[in-house]
Amino acid sequence: MRIQNSKFKIQNLGIIILLLTAFCLLPPMISAGEKWSGVDESVIEKYANDHGREAKEPLINTDQGDLLLFVFLLAGVVGGFVGGYYWRTLTEKRKPFVPLSPGRLCRKSVHGSTGSPRTDKAN
Repeated sequence: MRIQNSKFKIQNLGIIILLLTAFCLLPPMISAGEKWSGVDESVIEKYANDHGREAKEPLINTDQGDLLLFVFLLAGVVGGFVGGYYWRTLTEKRKPFVPLSPGRLCRKSVHGSTGSPRTDKAN
């Protein structure tokens, strides 16, 4: 199906030009003047100072280099391995559970076998 309506083409061209102009002009106008403080700096350190304790360096400092990215990579690899290993269990439909009656220890199969060698020989 081919659209040959010139009004449609002009409207799409106008939207594209408007979006390009917005993407070029807005980012410099919106940029923040100073760095925003995180929860650690604004809340935790404030309460620590109020109670007479100093802020300490974290045990595992994830702000250095790509350590945080590496941790997320390892978590993704482990999650992907577990999901792939149990893929059939996660995706296939299960048969509804039918409980056994209290008087029977096993169900008879389609062929009349109970699954026990003792009772199968007697039949």
